[in-house]
Parts: sequence; C-alpha cells; structure tokens
Amino acid sequence: MLAALFAKPDWAAVLRSTFVPHVEWSGVYWATLVGIFGTTISPYLFFWQASQEVEEERAQGELTVEARKGATNAELRKSRTDVVTGMFFSNLIMYFIILTTAATLHAHGKTTIITAKDAAEALRPLAGDGAYWLFSLGLIGAGMLGVPVLAGSSAYAVAEGAAWRGSLADRPGPARGFYGVIAVGLVLGLALDYAGFNAVSMLFWSAVLNGVLAPPLIVIVLLLTGNRKVMGSRKNPLWLAALGWLTVAVMTAASIAMFATWR
Repeated sequence: MLAALFAKPDWAAVLRSTFVPHVEWSGVYWATLVGIFGTTISPYLFFWQASQEVEEERAQGELTVEARKGATNAELRKSRTDVVTGMFFSNLIMYFIILTTAATLHAHGKTTIITAKDAAEALRPLAGDGAYWLFSLGLIGAGMLGVPVLAGSSAYAVAEGAAWRGSLADRPGPARGFYGVIAVGLVLGLALDYAGFNAVSMLFWSAVLNGVLAPPLIVIVLLLTGNRKVMGSRKNPLWLAALGWLTVAVMTAASIAMFATWR
C-alpha cells in the first residue's frame, strides 16, 4: 500500500479504471483476467480450508467422523469470519500490488516481466536502490508461507481421494503416502527451476490453470451446499447460491474468451 502511495498514481484514473474496467478482445487480456481469478479463487484453497477445519476439530479431541458431524452456530460464525477476513485482506493486497505495478512498470512501458529483478522495480519508489533486497525478502517470506500450503493442499487432496491416512499432525512413518506427495511436489518444483524454466512464466500460467479449473469445483461445492439432504437446515440461502453461480458464469465466460481469442 505504501509503495502505491509513493508511486503517486493519477488517482482520478485509478478510481475510473477500478469501477469502469477496460476490456480488450485479445488472448493476453483474457489470460491475465483468468489468472487473476485463479489467484483469487484457487482450487487448492478449497482443499486446504476444509482440511484445516478438520485438523482443528481433531486437535479439540473430535477424532472420528461421527464426532465431527454437524456444526454449531458459533463454529459457522468463526469459519465465516475467517474466510471473509482472509479474502478481504488478500484482495486488498492484490489490488495495491496491481496498482503499484501499473503506476511504476507499466507507466514506463515495461510490460514484460522476465525475472524477479524486473518485478522488484515496482518497489523502487518506496525502497530506492534497496528494492531488489526488499523484494527478495518478501519473496522468501511468501515462499515459506505459500509452499507448505500448496504442497500440503496437494497431499490432502490426493490422500483423501486415495483413502490414505494423512495429516500434517501425523508423523511421516504412518503417513508415508501423504508426505510422499509433499516430497514429490517439492522435488518437481526444484527440478523445473534448475532445468531453466522461467519461474515468473510458470507462476503466471499456473494461475491461469487455476482459473480454468476452479469453476467445476465451485459447481460441486454449490451442488453440495444447496442440497438439503446433505446440508439439512444449513442449506445455502438463495442470494448466496446466486452469487456462487454468477461466479461460475463469469469465470467460465472468461476462460472461453481466452481460448477463443488466443493466437
């Protein structure tokens, strides 16, 4: 946020572009939009959030499926607050990252980011010549926070699908398959990096892939949460279901537009 303020953007143009977005009929534009959707509504978050809710219940002594069945109003309020707060601040941060980059790199014609050093230039209004080191520290911190979540989400998804025992609370011995998935994910990531693949491009296209894969998962969530046999009295209200289906429609339309316009 501070970097965006130090960049001194044209605030009239910022407000106008925020509420009246510019639309282009090009593959690059739609791929970027799908990537933003994929970064905001990432499929791995579905698995991570659900798994961590179960982990918290296990930590409280609810060790069986029967013991964890159902949820109190207090538990639902806590979960809702957790999700809403997390999504609000993550989107606020994303907004100012986009704004800072637009006011620095894009404003000076630099529209192709190849390396982390290129991206660090967006922080120059705040950090000056120390922008590279500030960005590096931020990147290391983000990796330490994000890698366990990404690898853990994959492990939870695969373990649940294969009916393996697996949890970050377990020791590696009884959960070999679970920790094996984490190990394979980390090794594969390192291998791609040392093989010379562009890390920035991989981040971008992984976000695009997330944006393409998210709508089917959202549909499954909507069908489950809208089914009274599954949810009982906790069934989604009409307005929330409508927002969910609108999200599916927008993300699907963006993906179709990307494939239709890509050359």
